[in-house]
Amino acid sequence: MIVDARHNGPPGSGNGGWTSGLIAASITEGVPEVTLQKPPPLESPMTVVKTAEGLRVIDSSDVIIATARSREDDIPPVPAVPYAEAEAASASYLGFSRHPFPSCFVCGPQRSDGLRIFPGHLADGRTAATFTPSESIDAVTVWAALDCPGGWTVITGEHPWVLGRMAAIVDELPEPHTECVIVGQQVSVSGRKALVRTSLYGPAGKIMGRAEATWIALPV
Repeated sequence: MIVDARHNGPPGSGNGGWTSGLIAASITEGVPEVTLQKPPPLESPMTVVKTAEGLRVIDSSDVIIATARSREDDIPPVPAVPYAEAEAASASYLGFSRHPFPSCFVCGPQRSDGLRIFPGHLADGRTAATFTPSESIDAVTVWAALDCPGGWTVITGEHPWVLGRMAAIVDELPEPHTECVIVGQQVSVSGRKALVRTSLYGPAGKIMGRAEATWIALPV
């Protein structure tokens, strides 16, 4: 397994959602849950090893990069908002002016070749963003799209947060070039950890994907 350089999150490491989606493809039952132990390397082979608990992903030096397992519980969806409301929220995206990783493949404003998902805040504290899938839309891309909108429910610009754990359900792949909406919701915060949920909706308000994730604040 290789995370190519294009799909970065923080500089020099793989985007958490994209990497988790790649790993999750090896979980064939239940809801895949991936825990990132180290920053995923770019352009460097990693090996997926089966364990009694699920999977372990190691780099070329046998360092554990991630673990994965199947969980049985469902992921509640975050309520949808109209496309126009998500579009308005995106216009006020904090990441346009205070982004810890502006070259992130998913939410980085510097990435004209990225997913261009810019989650702005709604009045109730949730985030919302628009998303237009390309012809290459697949389950891994959905995992990536569901990643950052959750993080931006807790990111304030004071210090960076990164993905620590992510579970996702891809209900259906959206059609290419359709107007989709992604919403994020903060569930709880305890110290440097935040539990968040995200959901992807298609043009008719149909649920396409759901995720639950733990984000971790990095020390400044």
